[in-house]
Amino acid sequence: MSEPEPPDLDALCSILCASFIEALPVSGVALSAFSGSDRETTLCASDALAARLDELQFDLGEGPRWEAASTRSPVLLPYARSMTHDRWPVFGMALSGTDVQALFVFPLLVGAMDIGVVELYSTTPGELTESDRATARSLADRAAWRLLRQILVPESGDDPQAGLAPSRREIHQATGMVLAQTGGTAAEALLLLRAHAFANGRSVRETSEDVLGRRLDFTPPTT
Repeated sequence: MSEPEPPDLDALCSILCASFIEALPVSGVALSAFSGSDRETTLCASDALAARLDELQFDLGEGPRWEAASTRSPVLLPYARSMTHDRWPVFGMALSGTDVQALFVFPLLVGAMDIGVVELYSTTPGELTESDRATARSLADRAAWRLLRQILVPESGDDPQAGLAPSRREIHQATGMVLAQTGGTAAEALLLLRAHAFANGRSVRETSEDVLGRRLDFTPPTT
């Protein structure tokens, strides 16, 4: 019996968006990914309001998703309608004209790589519980890895050494260093090297040399 085909990117993003709504007390969600120029592309939005919130921040160049991206930390606005928005005043004014009462943005991170952000909104004010925040972070981590794998899966499959010439010793060594930094698997470490090289228009060998020279570190940020 043949294995089922993995979902395409659109289907995967719909699945990922649905997972947040099913697991958390939120009304809608939007998922965005970074491009190499630090711009963002909306991958999915659960409804028109989620899409509008994402579009507003992109058009205005301000809002909690930009802070989540720059700080690599969640931005939680449990009482979005009643609080001041000194850091993004124009977006705050636009937000007041919607039904959004709470807004929570989580970065999508894989080690030192910024994959994108997930924006969650609720039409009911209130904070996420500690359990909800842990769930959101776990779902964000899972979404980041699945998006990375979907966009840049090694052609050689799960074997991190397949397709590497014996002379590429530095790639093997860098893979081991990234593995130690992230605590993942060798396959995931090599995927990170390839993804970083792809996003920055460099070769895997050049990226590996940066890792070995300690100019590039994939250690996840502490929270």
